[in-house]
Amino acid sequence: MFAPFAGPSPAAMAHRMSHDPDQPTRPATRVVQAGRRPEWTGGIVNTPVWRASTILYPTVADLRASGARDTHHRLFYGRRGTPTQWSLADALTEMEPGAEGTFLYPSGVAAIAAALLSVLSPGDELLCVDSAYDPTRSMADTLLKRFGITTRFYDPMIGAGIAGLIGERTRAIMLESPGSLTFEVQDIPAIVAAAKARGVVTLLDNTWATPLLFPAIERGIDLTILAATKYIVGHSDVMMGSVTAGPGRFAALRDTSFQLGQVISPDDAWLGSRGLRTLAVRLRQHGESALTIARWLAEQPGVARVLHPALPSCPGHDSFMRDFRGASGLFSFVLDGGGEAARAALIDGLAHFGIGYSWGGFESLALPIDPARHRSATRRDDAGPVIRLHIGLEDTDDLIADLDAGLARFRALR
Repeated sequence: MFAPFAGPSPAAMAHRMSHDPDQPTRPATRVVQAGRRPEWTGGIVNTPVWRASTILYPTVADLRASGARDTHHRLFYGRRGTPTQWSLADALTEMEPGAEGTFLYPSGVAAIAAALLSVLSPGDELLCVDSAYDPTRSMADTLLKRFGITTRFYDPMIGAGIAGLIGERTRAIMLESPGSLTFEVQDIPAIVAAAKARGVVTLLDNTWATPLLFPAIERGIDLTILAATKYIVGHSDVMMGSVTAGPGRFAALRDTSFQLGQVISPDDAWLGSRGLRTLAVRLRQHGESALTIARWLAEQPGVARVLHPALPSCPGHDSFMRDFRGASGLFSFVLDGGGEAARAALIDGLAHFGIGYSWGGFESLALPIDPARHRSATRRDDAGPVIRLHIGLEDTDDLIADLDAGLARFRALR
């Protein structure tokens, strides 16, 4: 089925890339090697871009036999994927110890929708964290509601208390940790334990940490979701999402995704794989730079509070220190008083921070956010306007000088 190539045989390549199963590779090694099956790469480093819609069969009998078999990792029709998509999906699965499989989507929101629809039916109830990504909240309030699925939002700091909210119709709990605006770190082990005791499915938006910093399936989460647009791609040029399923969860996820017609282009998958290979070094630099800047901000006049999970001032800091392997590059800070004009002056004059949605790319971003508008189960009472920063790969001294000048503009108008 695959084109022949000159060079080492797939068996020889597989032998060279094999390792002692009793000596598992570490995450930074897996991120480089994962998904690069010899039969897909054809003896070169990267899986080529296989573009396809129609797949040709030698005979009618072959066509019919193919449709009767499992089409996972088998050429069938372009919507079911080619080695280019399979390679990235396999790599993401390998990054999650204990995972069964991964499906790819054209955006993070598409991934969230497919994951939820794979476990929820009319009459069911979803418990959703109050600090969730706004499109997740909107989906719960509109699309799921139209399908007869109700949602209750819960305090991100509820921990084991989630057991008191699980009712007869509760089928799933949606977590996001840290929250994408205010960075509360949930007590995931306690919530997972309560869910498993009642047979409730857990879903986690793990975009902030990625599996490198929080291996969600290993920690008991059933479905872990990434907006791969962010750190997986890493270059602000591709929209993509993924859902990785724990044991016994992949078949329903795949069937739902097939029925929804979800597929990503092989060109986007190739770019996702290319970004993935440098994830470990990029994420380390994002994390180190962000923490340096967060600590600096915490000491500045005009800053009331810094919401970074690695700082004691962030809700859930103890859970972060217990559960996470490190921090990434996204956090927020609360200004001490002031209004919209003062906040805008700070952001508008920044030379090294772009103003825009998304994050996870090589460039730094600053975004005005208003968390109180996106809450219903909890109340925000911040001292002033809030700004979310994504710290890119620029020199931290340049970024600090830029923010220092911005804070001076803020204080002048406050």
